[in-house]
Amino acid sequence: MKPIIQNISKHVALTPEEITLFLSKIETKSFKSKTVLLSSGEIATCTYFVNSGILRSFNINDNIIEHVLHFACDGWWIGDMYSYISGKPGNLFIEVLEDAEVVFITKKHHQELYKEIPKLERFFRILAENSLVSHQERLMDNLSLSAEERFEKFCAKYPTLIQKVPQKQIASYIGVTPEFFSKMKSKMLRK
Repeated sequence: MKPIIQNISKHVALTPEEITLFLSKIETKSFKSKTVLLSSGEIATCTYFVNSGILRSFNINDNIIEHVLHFACDGWWIGDMYSYISGKPGNLFIEVLEDAEVVFITKKHHQELYKEIPKLERFFRILAENSLVSHQERLMDNLSLSAEERFEKFCAKYPTLIQKVPQKQIASYIGVTPEFFSKMKSKMLRK
């Protein structure tokens, strides 16, 4: 069974006919590391599901500092939801960090699927709710936890990424400078 169908089946059961219809509305492509799928200022016309590989979303502030918002590895979804939903230019980049196979669902096909397979609305509502909870938890963690505690949570959430993602990107994700991250990690390893 395709990874995206396995992902959907965690929350809703599709009939064989619905699976065939769903698969007819998506596109799967392979990308090399460092490929940018979406740039800041563009309008997001699709969301992405990662069959394999690693993607990240980030923005770059006026001081040319990257802020990593999200990592997505096998079985995860990623997109610039502000732009996708509003139809306005977004402020996120989505980049391939490790060679990846990615499924695209365009907004047009997404809307068609809601009409043709109503239970997919439930599936995507569950994804949106889980995403909202995760983002709220991350915001609260950034306000109340130490950098060490945020790193420990990162390690628990993304155990396979620690060796695959550049340390400066992990530092950005947990909200510290690469220099601070390096010192903190050394200190934690000595404990």
